[in-house]
Order: sequence, then structure tokens, then C-alpha cells
Amino acid sequence: MPLLVVCGQLALAGAANATDEKKPKPTEAVIAVPTAFELQRLYTDRTWLWKDGAAYFGQTGRPLRAWTSGQDSASVAEGRWLVTTDGKMCMEVAWRSKTYKGRQQRTCYGHRIKNGAIEQRKEPGGEWYSFKRAPEDPSDEYRKFEAGDTKRAQFEETRKLIDAKN
Repeated sequence: MPLLVVCGQLALAGAANATDEKKPKPTEAVIAVPTAFELQRLYTDRTWLWKDGAAYFGQTGRPLRAWTSGQDSASVAEGRWLVTTDGKMCMEVAWRSKTYKGRQQRTCYGHRIKNGAIEQRKEPGGEWYSFKRAPEDPSDEYRKFEAGDTKRAQFEETRKLIDAKN
């Protein structure tokens, strides 16, 4: 693993030296795509909190478990998540509730690094928004992430409610 980090740093340093000849103007944004390894580190073993639910991004095999509990619309999803070399994190899950059972669908979020900050958008073609800055900003989406599987109990409770026989 340390070798990958060193190789990545060397590659970035080489790319930076190659672009020294064509330095962007101060008003131009420097845009790059995060590596799959960088994206994996952002999501692995974290819970993304939503307005009315959450999603947990597991480690081994990259399991994904999510739930929502809006008024009379509780649902759960199970599947997996993956990262791509072109800066995307995708969730492949099938949502279900008491009234429907969906088929597996893929939802992807694109990521880019702009002037040192990570931006995210729903693919395809969503609007870019602040995902993670250093230092953190209160509007960063990444502030809605918690380390670990922090909402497992709520997922299990919602799953039991949905799977209960009437």
C-alpha cells in the first residue's frame, strides 16, 4: 500500500513538473480527477447521513446498505458500491418497501478536484457542489459522513418493518 502512495505522489509530481511550462492563469481553475484509491478512502466504512435516512459503505466486498423513513414511505436497499478510474462512486442497489420491490439500479456520483477541493455531482450531468474542502466548510457534503456503521440499528428496524408479514 505505501508503494502505491509513493507511486501516486511521483506521478502527480511528474505531472506537476510537466505543467510548469503551461501554468494556469490565476483565474483559471485547476481540475483533476481523484483516483479510485482516493475515492475508496473517502467512502469505505462510513455512513452517509441523508435528510430521512442513510447509506453505509462497507469494506470487504464493498456491501452497501441504505434506508429511508419518510412519512408512510419507509424503504431499504441492499447491494454494493464501487469506484471507477474516472472519478465516480456508484451504488448498485435494489430498493424495496412494503408496497414495491424494485430491481437493481446503478446510481453514480462523479468527483473532481478543483483548486484543491473535492466537488461532487450526481451523474449524468448534475450540478457540481462542494463535497470536501481543507479546511472543512460547513456546507461540505462530506460533513454528513460518519466513521463506521452508525445507523445499522435504524436500517435493521426499517428492514424488519418492511419484511414483516401482514
